[in-house]
Amino acid sequence: AGFTFADAARSAGVSPAAPYRHFRDREALLADVAREGFQRFEAMLSTGWAGGKPDLSATSCGAFLPAANLAAGSDVIVIRRAETSALAVGAVAAIVIGAVDDYFELRARWQLLGQLVLAGIAISSGLAVGTVANPVGPGTIRFDGGYAVVFTALWIVGMMNSINFIDGLDGLSSGIGVIAAITLGLISLTVAIAQPFVALLCFALAGALLGFLRWNSHPATIFVGTSGVMFVGYALAVLSVLGTAKVAVALLVLGVPIIDTFWIIVRRLAAGRSPFTPDRGHIHHRLLDLGLSHRQTVLLIYAICAALGALALGLSGSGQLYAFLLFFVVSGLGLFALTRRSRAIDADAYSDPALGRVDLPDRRG
Repeated sequence: AGFTFADAARSAGVSPAAPYRHFRDREALLADVAREGFQRFEAMLSTGWAGGKPDLSATSCGAFLPAANLAAGSDVIVIRRAETSALAVGAVAAIVIGAVDDYFELRARWQLLGQLVLAGIAISSGLAVGTVANPVGPGTIRFDGGYAVVFTALWIVGMMNSINFIDGLDGLSSGIGVIAAITLGLISLTVAIAQPFVALLCFALAGALLGFLRWNSHPATIFVGTSGVMFVGYALAVLSVLGTAKVAVALLVLGVPIIDTFWIIVRRLAAGRSPFTPDRGHIHHRLLDLGLSHRQTVLLIYAICAALGALALGLSGSGQLYAFLLFFVVSGLGLFALTRRSRAIDADAYSDPALGRVDLPDRRG
């Protein structure tokens, strides 16, 4: 029948019936089990192999293996089943809602309603962003009650729209998703977070997207569609807050689509248009207008996202936020310069018929 965590707890002298409802209590229980398990394993090794094989009884293994799993699966206990269920159920719902939009070409307001429903699925499971790193001082900023709900809803909806808005070139959104998933997976394996189960889910998402990217790269034979971008956006949003919140990491590694979405919405609203009106104002369109090829534009954005991901792995929570804010300002200035440059190119094209070209509309917002 094997052994269970309850058996390991008993062997460590801890009652498995204790109400370990809070993270610190569960962490303390795991620490007790780990301490007892390693003590027994150390004692077993000190006896050597004289007199036959050491006694690997169910009791000693039951204490040692969960202790080893402290670095490879302890967060399965810390993360509530409802939260992982919200990831699975919400991901399926995202695909369904996106497929309906792909078929019926819903208006933006109905897409937004579907995204709010997806955010509601996650929040109803108890998933919420409780804290974020404090960028102006030590410690963290805590969100309680309604603030946590609103911030989490904005985070999930914003993530889905960021992936949707950046999906303007073959392989762009799926490749960015691969980089983000790998970064979140690696950060989940660090000592500070120690969530190998979340890392496993991130790597599974990255692997799935890599397999898809083979056929989605330019020239693409299959496309992401609304169902794909909503699935990827929802999965990344939930994985970044599952267990220990990794919002600052996700902000940095997904800085390109997030900041592009922000400036696009600001520009469209300033022009008196709907923020969901498609146009050629995205960063990838600006790079194309500068003369970069489709492949060069995608690879350049990949490189920026990968560099930001490496930066996220090397910085602390507050450092990640500072880096994001710096990138926000620099990219804003860069987009402004690209916009002015693109307008100058357009003016030259219209004034000289030999340079004229036809701009194809963006497939998505």
